[in-house]
Amino acid sequence: MIKKLQQSFTVFLEETGELAYFTGRFFRETFKRPFEWKEFLRQCYNMGNQSLLLVGVTGFIIGLVFTLQSRPTLQQFGAVSWIPSMVGISIIREIGPIITALICAGKIGSGIGAELGSMRVTEQIDAMEVSGTNPFKYLVVTRILATTIMLPILIFFGDAIAIYGSFLVENIKGGVSFLLYFNEVFKHLEFGDLIPATIKSFFFGFAIGLVGCFKGYNCKKGTVGVGLAANSAVVYTSMLLFIIDFIAVFLTDIFFDL
Repeated sequence: MIKKLQQSFTVFLEETGELAYFTGRFFRETFKRPFEWKEFLRQCYNMGNQSLLLVGVTGFIIGLVFTLQSRPTLQQFGAVSWIPSMVGISIIREIGPIITALICAGKIGSGIGAELGSMRVTEQIDAMEVSGTNPFKYLVVTRILATTIMLPILIFFGDAIAIYGSFLVENIKGGVSFLLYFNEVFKHLEFGDLIPATIKSFFFGFAIGLVGCFKGYNCKKGTVGVGLAANSAVVYTSMLLFIIDFIAVFLTDIFFDL
């Protein structure tokens, strides 16, 4: 039992060191010429286009369910009028970013891990190195930058759809108009709600791209490793997202709630 724990801890330290080196290499390669603009834009389009419907449907359901579950309790205390502000702040500050990031971790992160893993085991990455192309810059840098840029946009879209779903419930249940509902939402929003949520969404996107590329680029054990790379990319990214979210909430409590 102790030996297994020691081995697991050793593997954890090794992977942490490799990930740190991988991150450092990413920052070094990012500012070197040439810049792969076409591949970067293609990755941005693919990630956004493929995830938009899933994020929208999930956000809409979250808005519906959150409002339906909260309304009866607030109705008992005569606080139904607080639903727009409560839903808006909750979704924008916490629920929207973390749920959207987890969905993208499963959709985008696993896709990156499987794609790069299959390229590694079929020696396509080795062929790129032999031909004089920098595979790290072409495959890794473009994907990490694309996830970092696209995830905040997807989170913004998911938040808007979730709040609209909440409005539909209030419109049907309480006859609240569109203008009144969204006036109440934006009246109670502050910069302390928007800025931390926006900043941490960039870190969420960076974590998804970084772990997915790391697992896929360093894939081993043949075709079996492709599945392991995709699976481990989702698992490790999900854990990392919760850690980043905790740090973000902790720092927000210090700097924005003084």
